[in-house]
Amino acid sequence: MKSAIVGALLGATLAIPAVAQEAGDAAAGEGEFRKCRACHMIQDDSGTDIVKGGATGPNLWNIVGAPIAHMEGFNYGDGLLAAKEANPDMVWTEEELVAYVTDPTAWVKEKSGDDSARSKMTFKLNRNQADVAAYLASVSPDAPAE
Repeated sequence: MKSAIVGALLGATLAIPAVAQEAGDAAAGEGEFRKCRACHMIQDDSGTDIVKGGATGPNLWNIVGAPIAHMEGFNYGDGLLAAKEANPDMVWTEEELVAYVTDPTAWVKEKSGDDSARSKMTFKLNRNQADVAAYLASVSPDAPAE
């Protein structure tokens, strides 16, 4: 009987997705961000480069707390635009950034509700996602306090 109860509890525990995420380390995330520089820059509102990088992806200055797909004039992919349309009040949080960089297309499919949706971002960050999100939060001065 005990083993049946333990087995049921273990099965239920494994079926529940992890809600609490370990807090990231912004200093470590700054180093990890080098993987992102090929497509993304971080440039503040005055035009000062925090991290020089590409312009294929949007500027990630002040991303935490910002609405998804919010940059005027940036050519976002249809999948991210569909996610925004399905969630018009959604903002980037550290948790959402972790989920997005882990598997951008899966995130877009989930948030848009469209199984055929795709993300233009094909790169998946396989480790240290929370560190990168913590770093992006550190360069988001307008982010709401958690």
